[in-house]
Amino acid sequence: MTRNPSGPSGPPGPSVPQARTVATPAGDARITWHRARRERRVLALGHGAGGGIEARDLRALAAALPEHGVTVALVEQPWRVAGKKVAPAPRTLDAAWRALWPELAAGGVPVLAGGRSAGARVACRTAAELGAAGVVALSFPLHPPGRPERSRAAELTEAGVPTLVVQGGADPFGRPAEFPGLPAGGALVEVPHADHGFAVPRRAGLTEADVARLVTGAVSGWLDRE
Repeated sequence: MTRNPSGPSGPPGPSVPQARTVATPAGDARITWHRARRERRVLALGHGAGGGIEARDLRALAAALPEHGVTVALVEQPWRVAGKKVAPAPRTLDAAWRALWPELAAGGVPVLAGGRSAGARVACRTAAELGAAGVVALSFPLHPPGRPERSRAAELTEAGVPTLVVQGGADPFGRPAEFPGLPAGGALVEVPHADHGFAVPRRAGLTEADVARLVTGAVSGWLDRE
């Protein structure tokens, strides 16, 4: 149930984001819509366990994709909306995401699930049952740092929908070479030298703007093929 009844789910143009509060079994969540003028699909992006929708990659996608006909919905889980510091158990994150889905799918266009880190895991675990058109996984935490034996690869390979992984070349949660092959329609794009937050060392010769272009180009290019 949407708690903010003022107007439609988002503004008609891409330059005026609109936040909506949505009730879930885990508490109130929030969706910030970045609308495309000629909307042909929606990409819903959740945040990680260590931060919110202010993450640089999420913001870059929200700014860039509406020009490509993709509305971006940045989703804040209830624990973030409530100001808590620690994310709840995966089953609680999944329950909140499921409750948000009708709002995300209300426009009648295909909806892709996605997110960064823990948000990517939620998207993978729930994509098939919710009917997502695909998954965009940013900085997927393939395993805890230094613990490759605790692999989460099954969440990717069993997502049941085409999946794009955009991964930093120096991500301690899983470097690109560690990833398994993805099912048909999937792809893995490396951001050279980048860590889990897509930050790069000075020696890499890449600016933050360069990295943003790599991430947004990878996602928009993959979406154009879908």
